[in-house]
Amino acid sequence: MQTPCIDVCSIEPANGLCAGCGRTMEEISGWMSFSDEKRQILMAILPARLQAGQLMACGLSETAKTAEQTA
Repeated sequence: MQTPCIDVCSIEPANGLCAGCGRTMEEISGWMSFSDEKRQILMAILPARLQAGQLMACGLSETAKTAEQTA
């Protein structure tokens, strides 16, 4: 089973996402029970979500929102 986990598990208080993989706590805890299709969809959007989270941390929240919406 494919997983985005890179063993850098730390939930960012500012956005509620794991700093390593970009998933929410709900996505992390439910990962094993998700369908293959749901996991693939999440895997596809995680890079943009991580980038958006990094931009928000730098104070570029409007750019981050656009990046998340286009993913």
